[in-house]
Order: sequence, then C-alpha cells, then structure tokens
Amino acid sequence: MLDCRPFRLRDHATMQDDTFHDAITERDPAIASSCDPATGLSSDPATGLSSDPATGLSSDPATGLSSDPATGRPRPPRREFKARGSFVTRCKGCHLPALNCLCPYRVRAESRARVWLLTHPLEHHKPTNTGRLIGDVLPATEVFTWYRTAPDARLLALLDDERYAPFVIFPDDQPDYADRVVGMESVTEHRQGGRIPVFIILDGTWRQARRIFRKSPYLDRLPVLPLATERRTRYRLRKPASAAHLCTAEVAIELLRQAGDATAAEVLDDYFDAFNDSYAASRGHEKLEAPTAAMRRLLERAHR
Repeated sequence: MLDCRPFRLRDHATMQDDTFHDAITERDPAIASSCDPATGLSSDPATGLSSDPATGLSSDPATGLSSDPATGRPRPPRREFKARGSFVTRCKGCHLPALNCLCPYRVRAESRARVWLLTHPLEHHKPTNTGRLIGDVLPATEVFTWYRTAPDARLLALLDDERYAPFVIFPDDQPDYADRVVGMESVTEHRQGGRIPVFIILDGTWRQARRIFRKSPYLDRLPVLPLATERRTRYRLRKPASAAHLCTAEVAIELLRQAGDATAAEVLDDYFDAFNDSYAASRGHEKLEAPTAAMRRLLERAHR
C-alpha cells in the first residue's frame, strides 16, 4: 500500500512557524477568529486593542502605539504588515486574481460519498488552499475550523448521526492506531448498509494535520482510512517534498474515484487543473488567452 501522505504538501515555506501559530490558536480560538487577514493582526473584543500573533504585542488603532504584553509599556508602532499578494485584485467568488477568474468554470456535481474538511484556522486565508475547490464542486461538503480546546459542536453532532459513516483520512504508518485502519471495502459495506460514507480530510500542513489527528479525542473512535494511490501530484503552487504527496483537493479526487463517484471525481479533477492553470498564469501577470482543455470540458458540462 502506497503511503501518499497527502498533507505534507501544504505550505512548506512556513512549516517551521506552525508550532508557534498552532499554540496560539489552540489556546484561544478567539485569537484566530478575530484575525484580520489584511493586516495579520487579531483584536481583543474586550479592549479593542489589536495584537500581532508573531510578537505578542498589542496596539491601539487610534494611536498606532503598541504595548509590551509583559510590562504594558507603549512601544513605537510596527511597520504595516504586507503579505505576499496582498495588493492583488481578487475575485470575491473564487478568490483568484481577477485577471484569470475561475468562476465561469465552476460546475456542481453530486456524489454518494460526502467530504468534511477539518481545517486548521491558518489555512482559511491562504489563496493557494485547495480545500475550497471541493466545496465549489460538491455542494454537500462541510467545512469545520479546528481548535484543540473548542471542537465544533455541529461536527460533534454530525459524528453521532447514524445516517453517516465517517472515516478519518490519514496514513497508516503508526502502530498505536493500527486496529482502526480500514480499506475502501469498508466504505462499500457501509454504503450497502444504507449509510452515507463521509471522508474527513484534515486540511493543513502535514504538521498541522498530525496535530489535529493526535489532539482531537472525538476522532479517536473513528476508523482510519489511508489513501492508497499511484497518482502523482499536479499541484504547482506549493512545492511538495515528493511527487507522491498530494494536496487536499487531489486527495478528495482519488477518494471519490475509488469510492465509485467517477463523475464527481472527473469534475473536481478538471476544476483543480483549471485552478492550477489560472493561478499559475496570474502569478506571472499573464492572462490566459483561451480556455485550457480542462476548462473547455467544464464549459461543456455547464451547458449540457
């Protein structure tokens, strides 16, 4: 069985900072939820002060002065944070640069299996995140933000819903959960028994995904389904450690294909390729002059 380790692809450039950022968001979900993606600052609802997760400094928006969290003394204002790509005009629908908007190629598909994304809070604001592509194609997709100390109540309720048969998608490379590992035949058995198979994909860097898996007790009672595939990644926006390391959308594509949802897998695969092509061209400040092969197939489906 090939261990594709689907989550290792995610954002290797910032992986070394994951531990610090994860510790912040695990300690207080409000920090992540109140974060302003435009500035990288989070705000305290009680004081109105903004704080920088990278330094722990808080600042008063009215004066621009920051204060040391240990002494409370004012400090000079920091330089304004400018993330890479923050000046790009983006489409509000697909979040891609408006130069090569993806919206005309969005095609919905139905699948018998469901996909639930358990997404690390730092992943939501990354324009290169591919998890959102799954929701664009499969309307029944659920997205839950992960916090270690504050699990999503709706997710917990759905896990107890007898209509669903949830599987955690994770490699089978550790012995301590070997008794929970199942194969795709288990998905088929549950479907034949009248239940809806659910693929729970941990959406984040490999380190973040591993922390979600290890720090979420409510996942401990679920079967673990490793993805066995010969597919090599076609994701070009982040550099993987290996061609066998798939991104989130590619993991969903292969799961759907193996579960018998061939049409949904094909649509998502084409949409993923269209995303790749659109984003890559926009990075070079180039406008695609004509639809790619994947885009043409999506347009044909949209007009059927």
